[in-house]
Amino acid sequence: MIEKENLDVRTITLGISLLDCIDSDLEKLKGKIYSKIHDAAKDLVKTGEKISREFGIPIVNKRISVTPIALIGGAACRTAEDFAEIAKTLDEVAHEVGVNFIGGYSALVSKGMTAADRLLIESIPLALSTTERVCSSVNLGSTKTGINMDAVKLMGEIVKKTAECTKEADSLGCAKLVVFCNAPDDNPFMAGAFHGVTESDRIINVGVSGPGVVKTALSKVRGENFEVLCETIKKTAFKVTRVGQLVAQEASKRLGVPFGIVDLSLAPTPAIGDSVADILCEIGLEYAGAPGTTAALALLNDQVKKGGVMASSYVGGLSGAFIPVSEDQGMIDAVSAGALTLEKLEAMTCVCSVGLDMIAIPGDTKAATISGIIADEMAIGMVNQKTTAVRIIPVVGKSVGESVEFGGLLGHAPIMPVNQFSCDAFVNRGGRIPAPIHSFKN
Repeated sequence: MIEKENLDVRTITLGISLLDCIDSDLEKLKGKIYSKIHDAAKDLVKTGEKISREFGIPIVNKRISVTPIALIGGAACRTAEDFAEIAKTLDEVAHEVGVNFIGGYSALVSKGMTAADRLLIESIPLALSTTERVCSSVNLGSTKTGINMDAVKLMGEIVKKTAECTKEADSLGCAKLVVFCNAPDDNPFMAGAFHGVTESDRIINVGVSGPGVVKTALSKVRGENFEVLCETIKKTAFKVTRVGQLVAQEASKRLGVPFGIVDLSLAPTPAIGDSVADILCEIGLEYAGAPGTTAALALLNDQVKKGGVMASSYVGGLSGAFIPVSEDQGMIDAVSAGALTLEKLEAMTCVCSVGLDMIAIPGDTKAATISGIIADEMAIGMVNQKTTAVRIIPVVGKSVGESVEFGGLLGHAPIMPVNQFSCDAFVNRGGRIPAPIHSFKN
């Protein structure tokens, strides 16, 4: 299961509260942040590697998430450049303790933006172009508050600027930037991880992954009815989640940090045999994107949750099936074959865990068009009371028919076409889209 089917623990993420680091002096603030993270995470990597060796379970990434920096830096930062200095501090301590990524360069603006929120958002292009391991996220909407369309418009511009600032690396900065509706406080996956203000001072969250395991199990029940199909997915998800529970509890005990959640998500990689799209094909589709894809994905997502929740005391994060294009060879093949479009991916996000993820688009795509794509995805999350997200990469200098290589777990992707009709007047209206009627639960 581990060697042949790519079962692994995708990440151990240590969440760290920085609320006690707040200071009106920027240099003191940076010093406190560095010390707090270093003291909390200095043993994270070696502990993860030791658990991996002892239990024979690959632990691919060791990561850190912190309290949204817009909250932490508000008293000290007067300019966007001040916030970018904090990003550099995060990057330095991430390098020092040896983690892959550090998340939490974030702002939560679903209803409105403070001056600090706006400064942090405006600093994102500079921050991501001058750091290596920092990831950024912005929550733009929620079922309870609606969608902040001023922030949606601004983020379209920020995505474009980030792409331009990192154009020498094929606009890689945008791969470390994601926008959310209904962002969870305990997500262990990057680029969207941050440590919510309702969490403990420190917490261990684990993300498991096993698309190859699920595909192999389904290959043994080809031609069987949907009842057999669903039971097979549930039983497999249970086994995968138990692995995550074991690793999470062991890491919690050894680090002396409370166990938070296991994220059940099926997270693919570019490796052959580690693809969510391949699972959809095993269910009965020629390619991901064929008629029936949304139904097959809904079935998969639901059965993963049903099997996983029985295997762990605490399930959280995103928990379901990810459909990132560049990180899933089956998705890449589907796009190349003409089976999978941006519009079909949007439909699929209505029933899966997250949203439009790791999608490369032409570099000359307008900021307003990106904002429109973001608004559509935020609406899906708001109305359906679920987490949705957009991680989209306008690759400067690239156009439809070309491809881009990001490397590592980020993979490679064909440049996908974008609807060319204008949404400028809609995006420029400003204000908020109100919360849906079913948000009123009191």
